[in-house]
Order: sequence, then C-alpha cells, then structure tokens
Amino acid sequence: MPSALVLIADGTEEMEFTIVYDTLVRAGVNCTSVFITPSGSDKEEPGFARCSRGVRIVPDISQSQLSASSADKYDAIVIPGGAKGAETMSQSPFVQSLVKSFYDKENALVAKNFDYREDPVVISKGNLITSGLILLGTAFPFAFALVASLCGTEKRSEVINPMVFPSGTPLEDVVEI
Repeated sequence: MPSALVLIADGTEEMEFTIVYDTLVRAGVNCTSVFITPSGSDKEEPGFARCSRGVRIVPDISQSQLSASSADKYDAIVIPGGAKGAETMSQSPFVQSLVKSFYDKENALVAKNFDYREDPVVISKGNLITSGLILLGTAFPFAFALVASLCGTEKRSEVINPMVFPSGTPLEDVVEI
C-alpha cells in the first residue's frame, strides 16, 4: 500500500489539504499529516492547525516526530497551498531538508499544490507533480494525478466514478513536461 506524508501549517488552505488527503485515503493510500511550525519559532506545537479560513484540523503527528530520513518510510510528500501555510513551509529548513530527501529518493513523489501558473496540473521529471492556479479549482485534478502516480490510472478511475461533479469538470487535466 502506498503511503504519503501530507504537510499542514497554520494558514494552509483547507480545501487543498482535505481534498488531497481524503482522495488519497479513498484510493487506499496510507496518509499521515504532519504539523509544521514556523522556522525559528519557540511556539509550542498546538493540538491543531488553524487553516486559512479558520477551520481547525488535528494533524496525525508534529514535525518533532519526524526526521529527514522519514523519506524512506513514505512514497510521497504533499505540500498544500494557502499563503501563510505555504510561506511557513517554504521558509522551514526542516521542510527544505525533508523535500530534498524525497526528491533525491528515486521513486519518491514530491507534490506541491501552490505553483501559480495557468496550466491545470503539471507532471515534471517523473517524481514531481505541481498544481496550477488554485483559483481555477485544481485541487481535485491535482489529487487525482497523485492517485494515478501512486496507485495507477485504474485506481484513479475507481476513485473518480462514485464522486459527483458538474458536467464538463476537468478531472484529469494533466500536462506532462
């Protein structure tokens, strides 16, 4: 069974976190959410992440329970967007080290959901998936691209089929570069 480490920090966008986490779980991916504290903060880790719209999410573990070698225990690392959460994660030496460990691991998938461009979902260099402009509603196609990469396209179809979307919703808009 594939596994994914899904990062969350105060300010993470709720839908980007929950849609990806839930979709991966529906596909049978063993997900672990980890709370990331701001770099240089002496703030004690709270029992929840306060997301960008005030929703509180209780992560499975905190960053103090991980090490850079955690890349060996997971098949993917997912970094959801949300301005404040993305800022916290991008400035964290711990996250930078963790992402580098995943990226260097030949079969690891590094996924981020805050690359602001006009493309839908972009797959790059085999082990990197990045989502397009979030305002265009790419959280689901991003999640489905992760499922296809981790579990195969047949599993992606199994996950999509019982979900209800408006006609014409671009669920599999993936551009390979």
